[in-house]
Amino acid sequence: MPKITIYSTATCVYCKMLKSYLQSKDISYDEKSADKDHNLAKELYEKSGQLGVPFTIIEKDDGSEEKILGFDRLQIDMALGLA
Repeated sequence: MPKITIYSTATCVYCKMLKSYLQSKDISYDEKSADKDHNLAKELYEKSGQLGVPFTIIEKDDGSEEKILGFDRLQIDMALGLA
């Protein structure tokens, strides 16, 4: 299974929806709370070019990365091979 990293904030409804969706599929992920750590917010900006959340990075076995802004279920399913 690919490594999944989610940049989120505590008040983001779409972040909660994304995490709940992945949990419902028994898919593990690492969460980085961009609102609790200035360095994580800076890292988010460097990786995405903006500060919007959720921002998901799916690192595949071949080393390639899929970057997804927002809760786009179809794009997430396609990146994880679920669609």
